[in-house]
Amino acid sequence: MLLGTKSQRFKHLNRLIQYSLNAVVYSIKLVQTIFIVRFNLFSILNRLEHLSVNTKALLPFGLALLATCSTAFAGATLDRVTSSGELTGVLMESYPPFSFLNEQNQLDGFDVDVAKAVAQRLGVKLKLQTPSWDVIAAGHWNGRYDICVCSMTPSKARAEVFDFPVEYYQSPAVIVVNAKDKNIVTGKDLSGKKVGVISASTYEAYLNKDLVIEGAEDKPLSYPFESVQVAPYDNETVAFQDLALGTGVRLDAMVTNLITARERIAQDPRFKIAGDTLYAEPNVVAIEKGDPQWNAKVTEVVTQLKADGTLSKISQKWIGADISQ
Repeated sequence: MLLGTKSQRFKHLNRLIQYSLNAVVYSIKLVQTIFIVRFNLFSILNRLEHLSVNTKALLPFGLALLATCSTAFAGATLDRVTSSGELTGVLMESYPPFSFLNEQNQLDGFDVDVAKAVAQRLGVKLKLQTPSWDVIAAGHWNGRYDICVCSMTPSKARAEVFDFPVEYYQSPAVIVVNAKDKNIVTGKDLSGKKVGVISASTYEAYLNKDLVIEGAEDKPLSYPFESVQVAPYDNETVAFQDLALGTGVRLDAMVTNLITARERIAQDPRFKIAGDTLYAEPNVVAIEKGDPQWNAKVTEVVTQLKADGTLSKISQKWIGADISQ
């Protein structure tokens, strides 16, 4: 697995360990809370049972409350965001034009502006964090993050840990090669080649021939290539740097979305797009699974942003076309 320099790999490992430890702490706190609530409910129900036969009518109500405590505390995210006045979002730090650090070292881009619009519509401040993509895509945030406006494609595997309230744009997947390359002209030519992708991305799943897009299970994808040597990267900028060294030096090609590819090529003539679109994928807002109130609120807000033209304006600003429809 290529993840940049040795220091970058070490930094990435430390970050993964820290996130894992945080997840363990949050999980322990959650279990403790559930245990305490369960214990108190059982105590209350036992006392009611001894007070009067008529209080047995309250048993279904108590059990319903008990069952609720075993879920993801429906409504907890919306309550937290509203009470704190802050929405914590996650996205990638280096994925232009969707999210990147500008000249002022501030996060900027299409996804950033969409997240800002969501927070503004909710009437709260926006706090953005940029963990690695594999940390984002793994889910089990345990309250650390509220929302992912981060160009996530809904897959069958991700649906196990995420809910996908609403789609906010579509993007085609394409092959990018070194501008001097003459061997890769179609998807079939990826056979046996070393291809760079963002780690834990749908592009990685696609090259491994096991991508199932959530909601499109009845539309099987085409895999024109045979076995591919997949090279996962934590940072797409590093992958482009490796591809710029020349075909076969570290990479033979990359797979990314058309918009990102065009943005990169416009700034750097060392790259070009090879062949036609591999497949098109929806990109959705993602939240932790199991909070229907938060799901409904996010759906409501993003739907409003579509209807009033806000997403269209943001799209025109960063992409030069409306990709929100």
